[in-house]
This record gives sequence, C-alpha cells and structure tokens, in this order.
Amino acid sequence: MTFALNSPALWYATRATGLVTMLLLTASMLLGIVTAGRLASERWPRFLTVSLHRNVTLLVLVFLALHVGTTVVDTYTSIPATAAVIPFASSYKAPWLGLGAVAVDLLIAVMVTSLLRGRLGLRAWRGLHWLAYACWPVALAHGLGTGTDRRTLWVFVATLGCVAVVAAAATWRLATASRAGAR
Repeated sequence: MTFALNSPALWYATRATGLVTMLLLTASMLLGIVTAGRLASERWPRFLTVSLHRNVTLLVLVFLALHVGTTVVDTYTSIPATAAVIPFASSYKAPWLGLGAVAVDLLIAVMVTSLLRGRLGLRAWRGLHWLAYACWPVALAHGLGTGTDRRTLWVFVATLGCVAVVAAAATWRLATASRAGAR
C-alpha cells in the first residue's frame, strides 16, 4: 500500500483530528470554567478538576498539532505551514482558515502564559488567560466554516452539544459569581 501526500487518508486524518480537537477544546473550556468557579466536593476535590483541565489541554495541543500537520502535508489544498499561525495567509477558504490561525495564536498565548504563570503573577496570568474564552468560539467558527462534515447530522449534534455545554457552564459560573458578589 502506498501513501501519497494527497491521499484520502490525510483528508480523513485532518477531519478526524479537527473534530477531536474541537471536542477536547470544549472539554478544556468546561473544566476551566468549573475550575474558575471553584467547584469541589468531598468526592471530587478541586485538584482533580485542575489536573484534568491541564491534561485535557495538553491533549488539545497534541491533536491540534496533528490537525495542522496533516493539513499542511496534504498537497490537495496546498495550505502553507505559515497559514496555521499567520491569519489569512492562505488563499484556500481564507476567512475560515484565518479564524483557525487566530484560534491557534490565542491558544499559544494561553499556553505560553500558563507556562510563565509563576513569573507573570496571578493577576496578569488570569487576565491573559481570558484569551481562552475568545479561542473557543473562534475555533468553533473555523470548524463550521471549513469542516466538510459540518452539514452531517452527527457533527451538527456534536457542535450543538459543545455550544450547550459551554453555555451551561458559563451560565453557572456567572450565576455563582453574582451570588458570591451579593454576599
């Protein structure tokens, strides 16, 4: 069996890693929101949520690298590696790929500032970590704009599920923050 640089295998790998990245990014957002809300119990201590958030985010980065790598290696669309980090540098579906690059840049900024958290201080880190709240919807828009499966029922349901989970978590977080402020 030969493996060409424009084979359907790369296309399937790009699609699969993109979808898995979006699901993991949603899980990371959910865990980040829950962590910020300081949700904990005797059965589920806060350190578990924090550790899970970090590990899921590392998986996001792994699958994102695979997604970008398979996209760049696939010669069918000729997307340059620079298009992954320089918004709107590709002529192929420029607005949607540009959003993908913006999401990558935001995720890189969140990752770098998290690695430098001790040097930045908590207040600066927290302020910069808010970029994650921009990264998720931008990545979602990228997937909806470029994803070839976006019109299939299961991807539509998965996307709605991602939106519902993040919206519910954000609503919960805002409600708990306003109750805490009222006390």
